[in-house]
Amino acid sequence: MIIIAVIVVILLTVGIVWAIDKFVPVKLKTPLTILLWIGIFALGYITFNSVYDEIKFHNIKQDRYAAVIKNLVDIRDSELAYKEVNGKFTGDFNQLVNFIETGKFAIIERRDSTVIDEEKTKAYGGIKYTKEITIVDTLNFVSVKDSLFKTSTRYKTMINIPYAKEGTKFTLKAGEVGEEDKKLPVFEAVAWKKDILHDQPKDLIRKEENAFSVEEINGDAIRIGSMEEVKVNGNWPKVYDPTN
Repeated sequence: MIIIAVIVVILLTVGIVWAIDKFVPVKLKTPLTILLWIGIFALGYITFNSVYDEIKFHNIKQDRYAAVIKNLVDIRDSELAYKEVNGKFTGDFNQLVNFIETGKFAIIERRDSTVIDEEKTKAYGGIKYTKEITIVDTLNFVSVKDSLFKTSTRYKTMINIPYAKEGTKFTLKAGEVGEEDKKLPVFEAVAWKKDILHDQPKDLIRKEENAFSVEEINGDAIRIGSMEEVKVNGNWPKVYDPTN
């Protein structure tokens, strides 16, 4: 749209210059030319500001989204650790923080072994039959906090949406999906774009909420996980991936 506007301004300017030269009396050409140049500078200024505002908004958006995604990845890693120990996710942030501070991972060792299949041996009159089994030994326990965050305490504030108004938090939910006898745990954490970009021009925020591109975060929110299906990835393109 900006490029089209620039082209239209250029064509309009050329047309006006041609009209002045062709139809305007000589004594009126000077004041009209001055007015024309004033108009050209005004339009140029407006066009420049439009382009500059878009560029500035894009840079601000990228920086803020990167910070938001970093928190979402921390939330996802914490939820996965919680599920590994408890068999489900949690939608309670305080419960999640408490788990990080007190929870422990079991370090286990799996080994295959061959033992007598007593049931089969008895059924076949004492002929010895064997079977393969997997033995699981618990070797030690390690702190969840040390495993995920080492000495950092950022997990205590990861629920807060970066750059949003003070007190604005991610929406965190957890539950189950699937058939009654095949329930699977799910979770979702969401940040709305309007909260992340609250201090930016409203028209650019509305445009961003309607973004649809493989290089953009589509829709009106940044999210990780889902309450409708089993997944733990986010809705952002690889350019925003903190591991890149």
